[in-house]
Amino acid sequence: MDIDATNRAVARMQALARATARPEVLADIGPFAALFRVPAGMADPVLVASADGVGTKVIVARLMDVYDTVGQDLVNHCVNDILTAGAAPLFFLDYLASNALTEDHKVALVEGVSRACRATGCALIGGETADMPDVYRPGEYDFAGFIVGVVERARIIDGRAIRPGDALLALPSTGLHTNGYTLVRHLWCLGTGEDEADARARLARYEPDLGRTLGEALLAVHRCYLEDLRPVLPRLKGIAHITGGGLVENVPRILPEGTAARFHRAAWEVPPLFRLIQRAGAIPEAEMFRTFNMGLGIVLAVAPDDLQAVRDRLPDAMLVGEVVAQGTDGQRVVLDR
Repeated sequence: MDIDATNRAVARMQALARATARPEVLADIGPFAALFRVPAGMADPVLVASADGVGTKVIVARLMDVYDTVGQDLVNHCVNDILTAGAAPLFFLDYLASNALTEDHKVALVEGVSRACRATGCALIGGETADMPDVYRPGEYDFAGFIVGVVERARIIDGRAIRPGDALLALPSTGLHTNGYTLVRHLWCLGTGEDEADARARLARYEPDLGRTLGEALLAVHRCYLEDLRPVLPRLKGIAHITGGGLVENVPRILPEGTAARFHRAAWEVPPLFRLIQRAGAIPEAEMFRTFNMGLGIVLAVAPDDLQAVRDRLPDAMLVGEVVAQGTDGQRVVLDR
């Protein structure tokens, strides 16, 4: 391990973190613990927290020698998770563990985090950089993030008010976001023990159906929905972030007992990337919907009386289904043709 290089990288990361500072940050980067004051002017603030990673998307990024975009993925994923409760982000911390990662690569990863934090008004107040040669092979790394946000207690969105008859809107994803990469890598032998030169060649291959290379499609940055949804949060009954488990496993997380979500498959066109994956692996349709977001990055439950007002503020929102009473078969998500 090159301790001097690691120290240089940390110093550069500290500058990136300082660029995201908010007035509530009470300590500079460097002490053992970060300090952040709860924003003033809130009647009954509730802190909302989440932690996540970007999974094996980091392997695709490494093969393509791209290191800044997964930092954006990390922040945007976490911001979306707390957004499901109606919360706005306050601060973020990251954890980078690696082996033989260069100083520039480490800094590029945190640069992506800083960029996304600045875009969302979230302060990057600290983190950890660990060199772990006994855990990771040379060049390998993992990246995790931890976020805290805030929402007025009276404005928490928890799905309790969802009723049969409510509409389901969805906003498009930019691709796989941060889920399903282990399956995709297996299909195209990407970082699964084969010659990495061959894997890089596959990623660099132009795919006519996608209008870009496979690698470019797979590294599309996880979309952040914060600015889209801010104006309509008071009109939303529930928000489901479609991550691992797809529609089938994520939408029921916001539904009250006795209700189900009915989606109309003809209401949106599944993006070509998902069809390419399905063909490559001969994957059944039902399994695709349990693994991938299938083009829907976030699903919103909206009362019929608020539907038009929400759609007016969200030009790319699609009406994809409705909430129904749960049937005797016990299904929580029904996919109609």
